[in-house]
Amino acid sequence: MNNGAQAAVVPATAAKTTRAREEQELNAAPARRKVFVKAFGCQMNVYDGERMIDVLRARGFEPAGSPEEADLVILNTCHIREKAAEKVYSELGRLRVLREKLSRDAGRQVRIAVAGCVAQAEGEAMLARAPVIDFIFGPQSIQKLPSLIDRLDAGERHMVETDFPPEDKFAKLEEQSATPPAVPPSAFLAVQEGCDKFCTFCVVPYTRGAEYSRPAADILREAELLLDKGAKEITLLGQNVNAWHGEGLDGRTWNLARLLQEMAQRLEGLHGLRFTTSHPNDMDDDLIAAFGNNDRLMPYLHLPVQAGSDKVLKAMNRKHTAADYLRIIDKLRMVREDIAISGDFIVGFPGETEEDFQATLDLVEQVQYAHAYSFRYSPRPGTPAAEREEQVPEEEKAERLARLQALLGQQQQAFNRRFLGRRFPLLLTGEGRHAGQLVGRSPWLQAVHVPGDGHAIGDIVQVEVVEVGRNALGAHIVS
Repeated sequence: MNNGAQAAVVPATAAKTTRAREEQELNAAPARRKVFVKAFGCQMNVYDGERMIDVLRARGFEPAGSPEEADLVILNTCHIREKAAEKVYSELGRLRVLREKLSRDAGRQVRIAVAGCVAQAEGEAMLARAPVIDFIFGPQSIQKLPSLIDRLDAGERHMVETDFPPEDKFAKLEEQSATPPAVPPSAFLAVQEGCDKFCTFCVVPYTRGAEYSRPAADILREAELLLDKGAKEITLLGQNVNAWHGEGLDGRTWNLARLLQEMAQRLEGLHGLRFTTSHPNDMDDDLIAAFGNNDRLMPYLHLPVQAGSDKVLKAMNRKHTAADYLRIIDKLRMVREDIAISGDFIVGFPGETEEDFQATLDLVEQVQYAHAYSFRYSPRPGTPAAEREEQVPEEEKAERLARLQALLGQQQQAFNRRFLGRRFPLLLTGEGRHAGQLVGRSPWLQAVHVPGDGHAIGDIVQVEVVEVGRNALGAHIVS
């Protein structure tokens, strides 16, 4: 009895001592630093921002909910339009005020970094315009974040890292990233980066570099990790994602259709696949056929055309005609009749006449878009189109854009009206606009709001559409 009692007391005492020591070590340990990343522009920037957090998590940082909570704020920038770039400088002005306030009122030091395409394009010029920046790094330099943090901690400021080796970026990110505790039900996965097309209006080849395709083995490994951490739908990302031609598992070069098929067959628990953004010149017949023979591939394609005038398309260096684009759309609808087509349009490109613009409206009428993005042409410094003399007056751009957006809006509403009463499976990805409401994306990428009815984010439910709006659908869960 005594031996038994003594045996029971010794472990309890040891456990108490261990707990006390752990509490002392915890209290003595420095608080984990926090990082807040704000992404501007494309989904690739969102993905890159998530990778920044992964890398910094391995270095003792944790995500912050707002800049006010953060020790480091990173602005991951977009340079595709002038307005997007100017937003960054406005945000830097607000951060300068916040930094001064926290330093004065709380004795806290907040570091500020700028990443992404504006950082790549403007580099040293950004520091001259906004000296509040502590360091700058481009899209291909995310893997250098640990060394930049070390240099920052050592007292160095105004560092600029804008190298261009995308293969190093992805390899190093795998080595450096900590495993996040969870990921959203709908996750992004970058498979391709850079662009070789050199459209005359676009800065991407200069800010993201040449096209690079990740090996299939690396993509599948990351996809499996995403699924293990809670993802059920994966969107493959790339500046020209359908230009992906990576090393396959058999050592041969695969195209995107082959990669999508391998993912559909290999990945257990995968509800759906999507990919964006595509270029018409890389829409091969295999990829078109995939919309009919890959049951995990969602019936939605974002395929920018930019203009309907062959004269304007040539000036843009698009290397396809309006007829080429329309033939692709016809092939897609022969394979998948209900496919949703989305696009991008630039209005008022240098030299665009009213006749050229009418050709764009004619193309839109023929395609019947489910959704589209449209913008006034914005000259980007360093691109050939910015140097052209035939710049269209801003008031003409605005008038044409209003006409185009009115037509696109009518088509989007008509597309959505076709879904009234329709049933389909829906992955619930977040909270809706109202209390108790959840939201997901239909297979055709419409936002769908439903009453929660005891369900949770991450559930896959069968829904019936009962309400149709221009930008979203309302539905009830039927099972």
